[in-house]
Amino acid sequence: QVQLVESGGGLVQPGGSLRLSCAASGRISRSLLMGWYRQAPGKERELVADFSSGGTTKYADSVKGRFSISRDTAKNTVALQMNSLKPEDTAVYYCHALHGLVNHYWGPGTQVTVSS
Repeated sequence: QVQLVESGGGLVQPGGSLRLSCAASGRISRSLLMGWYRQAPGKERELVADFSSGGTTKYADSVKGRFSISRDTAKNTVALQMNSLKPEDTAVYYCHALHGLVNHYWGPGTQVTVSS
């Protein structure tokens, strides 16, 4: 079992920045691919950014050039630096981990609100 805990959400004005962090703990015995998803009210959960098994990154088109994902594989952490935030980025952001390319785990989510 893998537990994920996010931190760093909050309220920010349009154009501002936030940094989300996620730490994984538990019985991590195989590869752990981590990333970020988000879900806005009335919408489906969508991928924001993640790492592939080859180490490449993938971003949603809507965040390319503004968000940057990073990780520390030794510490099983992943971060999301969000710049030039827009009101449409408002959502609950979820940390996701794929353990051993089989088991999916989700954090409880952290609220990001972009508003003036």
